[in-house]
Amino acid sequence: MTETSPVLHGTFTVPFTLAAAPGRVFAGFSDEPLRRRWFRMPGPSATARHRLDFRTGGTEEAGSVFPGTEGPEELEYRSRFLDIAPDRRIVYGYEARVNGVTRWTSQVILEFASETGGTLLTWTEQYAFLVLTGDGSQDVAHLKGATRLRLNGLASVVEDRPAPGRPLTRPRR
Repeated sequence: MTETSPVLHGTFTVPFTLAAAPGRVFAGFSDEPLRRRWFRMPGPSATARHRLDFRTGGTEEAGSVFPGTEGPEELEYRSRFLDIAPDRRIVYGYEARVNGVTRWTSQVILEFASETGGTLLTWTEQYAFLVLTGDGSQDVAHLKGATRLRLNGLASVVEDRPAPGRPLTRPRR
């Protein structure tokens, strides 16, 4: 990256309904054993590492080695919790690094609202890509897609199992 490299800024919001009470959804973020069941870095589990200090001012770190097409990629995630209101809100900032280079940073605001039959989780992310792939459109699509996959993972560990044929989650529009 050079000093003239563009920074791609943006924001997206994903409203996501889960069939679980706000306290259970919040626990999906705050309880380390529960969090480890759905929050993972890509790559073989033998290379995975994770540490969570869930408190305002606390941190979370995760990493792995992903066998990329052009050789292994060391993936790192580092976050700091800025505000925590139990069962209502989590605000944190994070950086994503690949092979020691910070690719992007983000601030995430998670809001939990009680809803009939469960919780409306609103995920709002403000990102700044520092290193782009092409024009950055693939990077943004990857980030949004990974967020949706993580939310599906969260749902799989906090929701009661649905009846056969009933979808686990229903994204809001």
